[in-house]
Amino acid sequence: MIIQTDRSNATDRGTIVKKVEAIVRHFKLEDVKNALTDQGIHGMTVSEVRGFGRQKGHTEIYRGTEYAIDFVPKVKIEVVCTDENLQTVIDTILQTAQTGQIGDGKIFVTNLEDSIRIRTGERGEDAL
Repeated sequence: MIIQTDRSNATDRGTIVKKVEAIVRHFKLEDVKNALTDQGIHGMTVSEVRGFGRQKGHTEIYRGTEYAIDFVPKVKIEVVCTDENLQTVIDTILQTAQTGQIGDGKIFVTNLEDSIRIRTGERGEDAL
């Protein structure tokens, strides 16, 4: 049995909503948050995450013994914005999170089918 539902999304209404996920160093979180706020971007979600990229972790010495740290602690910042604000969000994160060293992180951008404010039921850009 196939059930079809009316999936009216943001692109049907002419607004494209994007989700920007940025994996950055812990000490850059406050700088990124303040810079985004200064640019008029106010909503974000922050999570502590662990992972590795090309550097594949690192080693540390504790009490004379060397330990391999496979998963490096980072912070993931998620920002949902309109297509109009996308480049501002990306540029702001790049400028504030970059140290020039290996392990600065990554930025991922995806299209969101829809966004809905739970309190009011508003959708798309109105829900942001």
